[in-house]
Amino acid sequence: MSVQVIVGAQWGDEGKGKVVDHLSEKVDIVARYQGGANAGHTVVIPSKSKSGITEKEYVLHLIPAGIFHKRVTCVIGNGVVIDPVALMAEIDQLKSAGINIDGRLLISHNAHLIMPYHKLLDTIREQGENKIGTTGRGIGPAYIDKYMRTGIRVVDLLNRDVLCRKLKQNIEEKNQLLSQIYHSKELDVDAIINEYQEFDKRIDPFVTDTSEYLNRALKKNKKILAEGAQGALLDVDHGTYPYVTSSSPTSGGACTGLGIPPQAVTSVLGIAKAYSTRVGNGPFPTEQLNEIGERLRTIGGEYGATTGRPRRCGWLDTVSLKYSIQVNGIEKLAITKLDVLDEFDEIHVCVAYKLNGKKLERFPSDLQSLETVEPVYRTFPGWKTKTSDIRRYKDLPTKARKYIEAIASLSGAAIWMVSVGARRDQTIWFR
Repeated sequence: MSVQVIVGAQWGDEGKGKVVDHLSEKVDIVARYQGGANAGHTVVIPSKSKSGITEKEYVLHLIPAGIFHKRVTCVIGNGVVIDPVALMAEIDQLKSAGINIDGRLLISHNAHLIMPYHKLLDTIREQGENKIGTTGRGIGPAYIDKYMRTGIRVVDLLNRDVLCRKLKQNIEEKNQLLSQIYHSKELDVDAIINEYQEFDKRIDPFVTDTSEYLNRALKKNKKILAEGAQGALLDVDHGTYPYVTSSSPTSGGACTGLGIPPQAVTSVLGIAKAYSTRVGNGPFPTEQLNEIGERLRTIGGEYGATTGRPRRCGWLDTVSLKYSIQVNGIEKLAITKLDVLDEFDEIHVCVAYKLNGKKLERFPSDLQSLETVEPVYRTFPGWKTKTSDIRRYKDLPTKARKYIEAIASLSGAAIWMVSVGARRDQTIWFR
């Protein structure tokens, strides 16, 4: 049995799409195990044209990045909450680009669906004082219904009577909430039923028992790559609660989100930027609310793939990185966006925190402490050299190599890849 789990080691947006796309060349199956369409994985693929080599950018929200490799089967597991509108848009995008997905995309019959009322409630709740900073895509409310045991699953679409009964019960409850608490317009039950039955007709060829499929594949010694959305510091149990996502992007979520046994996981690979970013509200000790933060955002193109929101930017935080490595069992790290730091005279890395005048080397679990810690920085000289054209580690500037080696030393994980650009070829591999 062989399952590699890919984990974002920060607050998401680490560049998992490119890494999954790379690793997909050597696996049979890529399986998404949690989250919804609130996360975006960006893949840049070169293509030939009469004018030469051009680049095409794809942004996927639900379908795994392995879909661009013809021999790879992609799975959307039971731990994912599916927005039918987003899923169909992705399927149409891929088909229009000439990418055949027939027989290569499988959707769990136990995955929960995001309904119109989930998006509406998400948007309304984000208008209050205690904003989490969600994307408003209905992810949290969908997971609430899942754990309240009132959610609508893909399998429910197969039986109109079951779907009608569940939807009517849910919508009656949601309409009371919308009209009496939020003073919002009520929803049309019949319109939603008709809309989702049309959706069922389109996705029916893809729906299967993906847990059974994956376990059969494991018995045949197929290689599986499990990918999550967001990052470990947004995990609902182990992240910066309550400013987290509603599921478990940590490596432990792979087993429950796909229905595979823990002993099937053979390795956990982490991905971290050469600096830090965060979207939405919540503590961010190394955030730079100054010209440095603006430079990182501008050079790095730090805007959300899903919403276009500007990301909060700051220096690399190895305190949180070590915590993430510990929680996930990360053995090796991929460092992305090293090229963004090419123009900086000095680069800072947080190596510890100060809390109430005392040095703190562990990641605090309570929000109040994390909001008040002061980062302790170690300064590195910038290399002031373009790295985006470099393909071998030994050809990197000495100062850039020292920076990467310091990340490995400070985090306690080996570096297995460095990305110096968005394209597939802008990658430096380590033996």
